[in-house]
Amino acid sequence: MPVIKPTCVRDLKLRVNIADVVSRVVTLRKAGSRFKGLCPFHNEKSPSFHVDPDKGFYKCFGCGKAGDVITFVRETEQLGFTEAVEAIGQRFAVEIEYEQGSGPSREERSLRQEIFEIHDLAADHYHQSYQAHTPTGDYLRKYWVEQRKFSPELAEEYKIGAATPTDDGLGALLLRNKFSEEALRQCGLFFIREQAVLGLGSLKPRFRGRLMIPIRDHQGRVVAFTARQTDLTPGDDPAREAKYVNSPETPIFIKGNLLFNLDRARTAVGEGDPFVLVEGQLDALRCWSVGLKTAIAPQGTSITETQLVLIRRYHSQVECFFDSDSAGQKAAMRFLPMALKAGLEVRFLKHAGLEKVDPDLLFLEQGLPAYAELKRGSLSAMSYACQTALPDPVVASSEQKSRAARSILELVSTIESEVARSEFLNEAARHLHITASALQHDLQTFTKKQGQNIRPTEIPTPKPDNAATSELHLLMVCLHFEQIGHPLSTVLPHDWIDISHTAGILLNRFLAEFEHNSWPGRDHLDDLLETTEEKALVASLLFDTPTFEDPVKVANEGLVMLRARALEPRLQQIELDLANHQVDSEIDPISLLKERSNIHRQLRQPLGLSVAV
Repeated sequence: MPVIKPTCVRDLKLRVNIADVVSRVVTLRKAGSRFKGLCPFHNEKSPSFHVDPDKGFYKCFGCGKAGDVITFVRETEQLGFTEAVEAIGQRFAVEIEYEQGSGPSREERSLRQEIFEIHDLAADHYHQSYQAHTPTGDYLRKYWVEQRKFSPELAEEYKIGAATPTDDGLGALLLRNKFSEEALRQCGLFFIREQAVLGLGSLKPRFRGRLMIPIRDHQGRVVAFTARQTDLTPGDDPAREAKYVNSPETPIFIKGNLLFNLDRARTAVGEGDPFVLVEGQLDALRCWSVGLKTAIAPQGTSITETQLVLIRRYHSQVECFFDSDSAGQKAAMRFLPMALKAGLEVRFLKHAGLEKVDPDLLFLEQGLPAYAELKRGSLSAMSYACQTALPDPVVASSEQKSRAARSILELVSTIESEVARSEFLNEAARHLHITASALQHDLQTFTKKQGQNIRPTEIPTPKPDNAATSELHLLMVCLHFEQIGHPLSTVLPHDWIDISHTAGILLNRFLAEFEHNSWPGRDHLDDLLETTEEKALVASLLFDTPTFEDPVKVANEGLVMLRARALEPRLQQIELDLANHQVDSEIDPISLLKERSNIHRQLRQPLGLSVAV
């Protein structure tokens, strides 16, 4: 595969603000000259993920992940280096240059990147069909406005599309763009027989005669489609009777890993504006159309832990607006323990004047004011759970209360915070008309039987290996005070450095560059970093501002420690050999005494740098 020019990589890092890239994934808030948010690499409740636009690095002080803009895209999108650079270049209009002036061919691009491009083209193609003055376009525009009661502007905003009842030319369009056979087979837009020779005749459209709703990931990229059945759906459609058909799972689309409309809703949430979780995509579209901008929906499946972690990354509060029938209640009770475990603050929206509520119809008829009415009738997580488990506690028998209490204890046991657990138990006791102490006792019994440890768990903050402390300090000095690098390389023998860990490997490599006057500068280290661990460590050290005032003193202390670590073990061994020396031993005591004297002389010898900083 062609290699991207190093100068192009450096230019990209200078031109692209890392905060702009990270904010597509993480909700960032200003914190001095930096930004901070919830880490995308582990589940956390307090933000420990920091971004420094001036230095071009990010670092999480919770899990230790660190890197630059390219590393971030690689880690969050599972891309290779070249693919990540190309993706950033495409998004921010930075031209990518390759060695010998040649770029990668279509066949050399990643499968994922190709499928992303296929979906971009497909979304445009379907939207053009929707806008076209053809029988299909005319019918589906009328269906959208008159039957679904949505505005033409919303169709434009969400790029609503139309799939014609017969082959509409999408396959021909993709073939002309020379996408690989593997990408066309795996994109999910066609039925292709396994042994079929790929060609126009073998690309059978999956979606025909349907209204096409693009599904986007949290970064706004089209990854799949939801297709709504209409009167145009042909009788030979394998899924003719299904009202909604989703794209199959592909390398870029896993239903349980994304939420419909999250790419838009995540920018609207904030204090007083929680996520609103509805059941279907059209419910979310209706919410958006009336001005409720924080609505999201799963992809026709039960909510997953991955989706909840994704929600928690952007905001800790979520309001659930599920159907009020038994199926909706069951869905809510499956959702609730996972949400509490993920650290979400949950409320359930209910309309005080209506027993059964259809979100789509409610907002269509009453608009945004209906949301205020729903909030007035909303229930906390525990109130909802208790009402579902025991609707009428006043007349309930002791056996009914016991069964209800057990279901509540199963829920409470998933909560890590002891404070939250205590509050939930008190609230549950009031609703169930039993004492809080009895519930607390039953919880202890329940968790003991389950073999659970109900103490809250914390994510440990990684600490540097003690053995690497000296190397880390010297590495920090070399990176932040580069003028010390060359003098240090002249006085520090390479065999004093422990290269069994990443810090030692990098210090050894960097000092060799300083020694030969080939140090490229800390902003151009890509060619010197060979592993992801090395890149992460350098990014972490560059992100941190040195806390010491005198780097020369720190360097001198590091030199003394490395010398002692290198020489003192041998000195101890010599003392042991001399103490255990036997007359018939092969050990030469005279040589040992000379070596001991030499080591003592080295340890007494002043060792230090004299350099102006």
